[in-house]
Amino acid sequence: MASLSNAFANLQSTPRMPALFVGHGSPMNAILDNEYSREWRHIGEGLPVPKAILVVSAHWMTRGATLVHIGTNPKTIHDFGGFPPELFAQQYNAPGAPDFAQATIDLLEESHAHSDERWGLDHGAWSVLIQMFPKADIPVYQLSLDLSKDLDEHFRLAEELKALREKGVLIIGSGNVVHNLRALSMNGQKFDWAVEFDQYMADAIATRDTGKVLDIGKLGRVAALSHPTIEHFLPILYPLAVMAEDEKVSFFNESFDMGSISMRSFILS
Repeated sequence: MASLSNAFANLQSTPRMPALFVGHGSPMNAILDNEYSREWRHIGEGLPVPKAILVVSAHWMTRGATLVHIGTNPKTIHDFGGFPPELFAQQYNAPGAPDFAQATIDLLEESHAHSDERWGLDHGAWSVLIQMFPKADIPVYQLSLDLSKDLDEHFRLAEELKALREKGVLIIGSGNVVHNLRALSMNGQKFDWAVEFDQYMADAIATRDTGKVLDIGKLGRVAALSHPTIEHFLPILYPLAVMAEDEKVSFFNESFDMGSISMRSFILS
């Protein structure tokens, strides 16, 4: 554990930082002035200034390994298509956080996390941060989602990150409580199954019932429709796993976009 005592212990202790889950939705929210982006700006203005930001995004998926980006200048990744040139022109030039990334790798020693220098900031990270922290002056790094792990394994891994909050790290999970792009409603009509799953999750999160969160499979068809693939659900687990007993949960952006994307988000403080 020598590396842990060096990399982690050398980080200055701070008051505990909040932790967030952000429903990021469309990458267009990076450049639009709408109810979601305005709330992101409001949240950002009210947060204590972090020493670093760790984002767990639905859009960095790996299999068989958990990776932590350790680069000094993370690139802005435009990991989407079919959007206007203005969106592709966006750059979020925040510095990387190699010291915090190494400390994170050390904390995840039992989970065998590895360093990565090829990634950067995907739109699950920068489309939110460009609104929340527009100056891009806070170091940012990402942690990948290992799709070979089940929900319980993700939760246990995330629990190992809790100590980062008292080193000035703002942990942000970025995904969506409901995410089904195949069922988008052009008239914005919400689907019954989407509303049911969103409310199930809201109740579980508000009552701190992590067992309920980890047991979404019992919802059967409702869960399958709400998450045809699991990557937008997994980031919810990361802030929940680092929640302290004395913290309260506050929801924001409690609405749907195009009927099948829940923008529900929450902050722990």
